[in-house]
Amino acid sequence: MDVDTVRVRFEPSAAARTRVAVDAMGGDHAPEEVVAGALGWARDHPDTDLLLVGDEPRLRPYIDGRLPANVEIIQASESVAMDEHPAAAVRRKRDASINVCMRLVREGRADAVVSAGHTGAGVAAAILGLGRLPGVDRPALAVQMVTEKGPFVLLDIGATTDSSGHNLAQYARMGAIYAEQVLGVADPSVALLSIGEEGGKGEQRVQDATELIAASDLRFVGNVEGKDLTSHLADVVVCDATVGNVTIKFFEGLSGFIFALLREEFRRPPWGPLGFAFMKSGIARIRDRFDYERLGGAPLLGVRGTVLITHGHAKRRMIGYAVEVTAVAARARIPERIEAALRRDEAALDAAGATAPMDEPGGGA
Repeated sequence: MDVDTVRVRFEPSAAARTRVAVDAMGGDHAPEEVVAGALGWARDHPDTDLLLVGDEPRLRPYIDGRLPANVEIIQASESVAMDEHPAAAVRRKRDASINVCMRLVREGRADAVVSAGHTGAGVAAAILGLGRLPGVDRPALAVQMVTEKGPFVLLDIGATTDSSGHNLAQYARMGAIYAEQVLGVADPSVALLSIGEEGGKGEQRVQDATELIAASDLRFVGNVEGKDLTSHLADVVVCDATVGNVTIKFFEGLSGFIFALLREEFRRPPWGPLGFAFMKSGIARIRDRFDYERLGGAPLLGVRGTVLITHGHAKRRMIGYAVEVTAVAARARIPERIEAALRRDEAALDAAGATAPMDEPGGGA
């Protein structure tokens, strides 16, 4: 989530403190890097409360000195490993840190959850612990992708695979609401990611979604191909979780590969170091634009609570950004905005149905 885009719209309120539950046991580098990143951020943001959720004896070795006044440890004796079956582990391990985080939100003791742990476990815990919003069959993870014209929303990037056309149409609706209500995009355009821009191309679920979205009131612009993602042809791009996850990880790998090539060339004598001296500031600006760690993570749309999933490889720097994004997302009240918009949609459809002309007596097929 592009925190700079959202922050300007949802500044901290002095009326109520934001409380973020951090899954301290989730991630490839947990708990050390998660604790370090969360505490570093908390010390710089005393106006936000952090609840570090995990096994306290395992967290304490990574706490240097006393806890900041705005940080509290919440005991959770279990955790979900990356190689476990997510739904089964979430059901079996009631005291897993991700489950405890969701209970804190459900009980009103926290406003949001951030986790670098198993994505499937985070999604399962959110569904089981918080529940889905009315009218949502499956939640979706949304991310803001960088383009020259500004970020666009891509979803689903990993919440649930094997989506149907109906699911994709729901993602389109939630993505459009998110773009409009949270990012401030007026009348956002929506597209489906497919193997061709012509209508009717793509797998069956894409074709089914095309019919459903085209019949809705969304500003549907058709299909976009992978090569068009950097051109910002739509404000919201919808795809299945597998396609979305492969897409964002390809972008991450490609950006790293390009910068590795640049480093190699700039080290090549005799002109490389001289060229770098002239281009240093420009390279730094480009690197900042492609710094995916600054996005923090992806909000899970469609559940009854603010949940943000960050990269499993996240270290302290990205954890700090993830906590920042989660705090801003909590203040944005994303689930409430999506629920209210979905209810307005439902009411509008009901009203349209009530005013539709009735068939003449004896009519019909």
